[in-house]
Amino acid sequence: MIRNGHGEAGGAERPGPGGRRAVRVWCDGCYDMVHYGHSNQLRQARAMGDHLIVGVHTDEEIAKHKGPPVFTQEERYKMVQAIKWVDEVVPAAPYVTTLETLDKYSCDFCVHGNDITLTVDGRDTYEEVKQAGRYRECKRTQGVSTTDLVGRMLLVTKAHHSSQEMSSEYREYADSFGKCPGGRNPWTGVSQFLQTSQKIIQFASGKEPQPGETVIYVAGAFDLFHIGHVDFLEKVHGLAERPYIIAGLHFDQEVNHYKGKNYPIMNLHERTLSVLACRYVSEVVIGAPYSVTAELLDHFKVDLVCHGKTEIMPDKDGSDPYEEPKRRGIFCQIDSGNDLTTDLIVQRIIKNRLEYEARNQKKEAKELAFLEAMRQQEARPERESDFDF
Repeated sequence: MIRNGHGEAGGAERPGPGGRRAVRVWCDGCYDMVHYGHSNQLRQARAMGDHLIVGVHTDEEIAKHKGPPVFTQEERYKMVQAIKWVDEVVPAAPYVTTLETLDKYSCDFCVHGNDITLTVDGRDTYEEVKQAGRYRECKRTQGVSTTDLVGRMLLVTKAHHSSQEMSSEYREYADSFGKCPGGRNPWTGVSQFLQTSQKIIQFASGKEPQPGETVIYVAGAFDLFHIGHVDFLEKVHGLAERPYIIAGLHFDQEVNHYKGKNYPIMNLHERTLSVLACRYVSEVVIGAPYSVTAELLDHFKVDLVCHGKTEIMPDKDGSDPYEEPKRRGIFCQIDSGNDLTTDLIVQRIIKNRLEYEARNQKKEAKELAFLEAMRQQEARPERESDFDF
């Protein structure tokens, strides 16, 4: 078990309000390609109790029931561990959630989104805990899923960020995007994410830098927020005794200028939520300038500016975007020890494309069959023997 502590890594479990026994909540899942939808589920689950324990399935279990994951189990354990609402992570959690598991970790109930999770043989993985009344449901975050993100990554085109002539493939995507009920694209399965100020408030800590804290600024796309980003931010977090990390996120057009292709995969608002969910980040600058200016450094009273080992592309005028912090002697390059990039993740996806398609088709067929069976059961007329006279 990996212990985190809510908000700060390594914290001990605290009693509930008024000194009552803490309510312990269980969540579990694959948490492959962790996105703000997963984070929002865990945020909602944490709000239902005082201590959140998250079980993460192994690669072997996921491959058996769904298909091969994009990220390894060790990567997935660490990604979940970095979400600020998670108190403990349980590696190698069983795929089917049982009362035995809840009791083993002294959990009062488990929480899952309002979607269906089935085993390889079509059984509801939460059937036992539902029957025992130890199951709670939270709202699924509309507009994002692992399937959605895979669909976006497979649209390898630059047309949606520029005035270039659209390919016929992308034109079909653009024409149909968000035009069916629920804003879901019938061609790619990609949903349209609608940002609200309330959602940002729910994710943000709302805490300003305090006296004695070291204000550290990092900037980038932080697209498809992944374990490489987490390793970098963890290293930055360890640079000071009391760090206050501000992450500057570049505009979509800015990211496309230096990344090309179909990047960013996630829009600015989606990337904002993904970064805000990370326990190492205190604040986010939405649409930060590409060059770290004197005005920005002075406004946020920045003590240190950090960048990873990835190549630093010059600004549009050819200047070094970190010229000012370097001039002030507050620039630091960090080696996180992880060379994973969004490009490499896309390569993983493309490599496993057929396996993903087969997995998703199989999953959708199971869910449709399950729903149809439930519908038929509800529509079945009662027999006279079903009534007491």
